[in-house]
Amino acid sequence: MKRMRAIETITEELTDELVVCNLGFPSRELYALHDRKTHFYMLGSMGLASSIGLGISLSQPRKVVVLDGDGSLLMNLGSLATIANHAPENYLLVVLDNRCYGSTGCQPTATSKVTDLAAIASGAGLREVKTVSTAEGIRSCVHGSGVLIITVDPGNAEVPIIDREPVEIKSRFVREIRFG
Repeated sequence: MKRMRAIETITEELTDELVVCNLGFPSRELYALHDRKTHFYMLGSMGLASSIGLGISLSQPRKVVVLDGDGSLLMNLGSLATIANHAPENYLLVVLDNRCYGSTGCQPTATSKVTDLAAIASGAGLREVKTVSTAEGIRSCVHGSGVLIITVDPGNAEVPIIDREPVEIKSRFVREIRFG
């Protein structure tokens, strides 16, 4: 399954959840599919989507869905231990594992060889860790909490660059958290 199809399947299941999306092509693909004021598109800070989403989930009651990549999560594995220690029921970390750094030329990540993100997440103490590779699997797991790892094909969709300024993205997202 292509990453954009996985993102589309996720967004078809969401209603008013807050979404924090990893930088680069995942954010561009989400923006091209379903731009919403409940979406925070990261335009920098690789490796921090999981941490930003966790902070948001701990500060308010709405469900937070984080769309992250394998390469980005590998840069901040410590976030898994922090997520496990807080274990918020309103938080779902979705890892779109394409086994490469898709936004910088598809160089292989450690998950392309032996690294098992599900085992790492479980080892960090997360109780709910699921791995899927189909749209049906996504639909059955996206309403839960914990970590959902979706195996996707390498490659990027041809989508335009996000045409919103970073301040605008942040401001409308913060307004949605406060008044949504």
